[in-house]
Amino acid sequence: MDIKKTVKKGLFPYVFLFIFIIACLFIVNSLNSTVNKLTYDEFINELNNNTISEMTITPKTRTETYEIIGKLKNYDENETFTLQLPRSDEFISKIVNKEEEVNFKLTINTDPEASSWLLVLINILPLVLLVGATFWLFTRQIGGSNKSMDFGKSRAKLMEEGPKTTFKDVAGLNEEKEEVQELIDFLKNPKKFQSMGARIPKGVLLVGPPGTGKTLLARAVAGEAKVPFYYISGSDFVELFVGIGASRVRDMFKQAKMNAPCLIFIDEIDAVGRQRGTGLGGGHDEREQTLNQLLTEMDGFGANEGIIIIAATNRPDVLDPALLRPGRFDRQVTVALPDKNARIEILKVHAKNKTLAKDVTLENLAKRTPGFSGADLENLLNEAALLTVRRNKKAITMSEVDEATDRVLMGPAKVSKKYTDKEKKLVAYHEAGHAVLGLKLDGANDVQKITIIPRGHAGGYTMMTPKEESFNYTKKQLLESISGLLAGRVAEEIVFNEITTGAHDDFKKATKIARSMVTEYGMSNLGPMMLDEPSENTFLGRDYTKNRNISDTVAHEIDEEMRRIINECYNTTKKIIKENKKLLDLIANTLLEEETITKEQIDYLVEHGHLPKDEEEHEEEKETNKKETKNNDK
Repeated sequence: MDIKKTVKKGLFPYVFLFIFIIACLFIVNSLNSTVNKLTYDEFINELNNNTISEMTITPKTRTETYEIIGKLKNYDENETFTLQLPRSDEFISKIVNKEEEVNFKLTINTDPEASSWLLVLINILPLVLLVGATFWLFTRQIGGSNKSMDFGKSRAKLMEEGPKTTFKDVAGLNEEKEEVQELIDFLKNPKKFQSMGARIPKGVLLVGPPGTGKTLLARAVAGEAKVPFYYISGSDFVELFVGIGASRVRDMFKQAKMNAPCLIFIDEIDAVGRQRGTGLGGGHDEREQTLNQLLTEMDGFGANEGIIIIAATNRPDVLDPALLRPGRFDRQVTVALPDKNARIEILKVHAKNKTLAKDVTLENLAKRTPGFSGADLENLLNEAALLTVRRNKKAITMSEVDEATDRVLMGPAKVSKKYTDKEKKLVAYHEAGHAVLGLKLDGANDVQKITIIPRGHAGGYTMMTPKEESFNYTKKQLLESISGLLAGRVAEEIVFNEITTGAHDDFKKATKIARSMVTEYGMSNLGPMMLDEPSENTFLGRDYTKNRNISDTVAHEIDEEMRRIINECYNTTKKIIKENKKLLDLIANTLLEEETITKEQIDYLVEHGHLPKDEEEHEEEKETNKKETKNNDK
């Protein structure tokens, strides 16, 4: 089928070129030809003088005339004469006799209008061709660009045959794979479940942050089950005209029933599944009708045996409750950010086609990237590979990995941006303050890297990661995290007796932790109470109109508690910085010389008071750290 289409597309330009050349030749010929109109007297005069060399007579029934076209002996090659005369048998006889006498070329045509088919062809065919060409151009324009002629058809695409994604291509989602394994077993052998009276979930909702592999997991389910796999975006349902989305939902399920058992994957379902009756200015009729039709198709009077819907979203809070009830999306699978072991597996998948140097270990890289999604890790290795090519190296070294990590988190380094000596010293002590608190407090984040090279909007950058990944945090850990964030401002105040704007992002994070401790975690003098619901994203029309559940007095007490926590942590940080002033100076002065130091260098600096003097000493230190890491892991 594709070969025929290719051949047609290949022949069409040549056919068009041939027609164009013929039309050009016809136009040129008509421009070069000369047609003289003769009167009856002039024609008779030329006929009697025997100056006519050839003549063609064509009768016209409708006008009862003869159309005469001919040439005179003194005419040029492209010159002719023409005239019309009333029909007369005597005239024809006279012309025939004259032809026998003079012997010029005479042609008498039959009446073309005498044939009814020819009459129809001449009068009707141009109109048919005009209408047909107009309709073809219209349908091609509309159907080819906007697809408006089939606006009620489903936009769901059937995944073509070829190399399919399987669970081997999905790394780090072991629990999530187990959750969807039942879907695969049902699609392969539905009778086993039906014999036990079990009902397989009609819908599975994949919930998680962007880049965690929700779409990849859905493709793997289809690849493992080896069944037809339809995929569509939630925005493909909603159009300008009311009713189109509902029509597309009906058509999608109609196609799915014809290919059952099958899977339907709806990506970003929040585009069509938002709560009804909400939003500024009222509801959205088209989206709500589309959602109503989807609800009916999933769990209405009709049966959708063998059709399983998998949907993905990172905004489950805005979905309509009717969509999440049992019988529709029976099961919710949370696809969370990967932990350390999962990150190692993901890095192995993305590092298959990359050449890594001996100093790059995926285990250490996974430890340094908490909070990275699968997409972030893939982007990190890709950036490292690009840097390796740019630097004309044959393998990806730790230098490229460090730079790629900084690029992903903060953007490229602004090497051309120059500091004054005072600014450089301020930034160095600010970043050194974070490092001191990370070294002295168990609950503070661990410092992985410090640089005073500007990146993004930051003058310097301290890469800090949790010492251990955990789901729960103690009050002590949270307070020490706040102290670590405030350490940059405290160091500026102690050393220079002035403060700068460089700590604004630190304050933002510290204030968020303090507010959560007071309003969500019950870690304050106000007691174990939920005083405010956490909401990362605002849903217009719902969150702006909801009533506040606390009084003005309690709101004031919340502010006072937040201020107390921040001030206590600030005083604690100030005490630790003053007690470790020498360590602060050591790290800051080293930064002023090196501009960038890593965790290994910081640990060596704290132990020996200086950086490794040569490469061998540095390698020995790295080997010692590796052995200690292995022992700690055991």
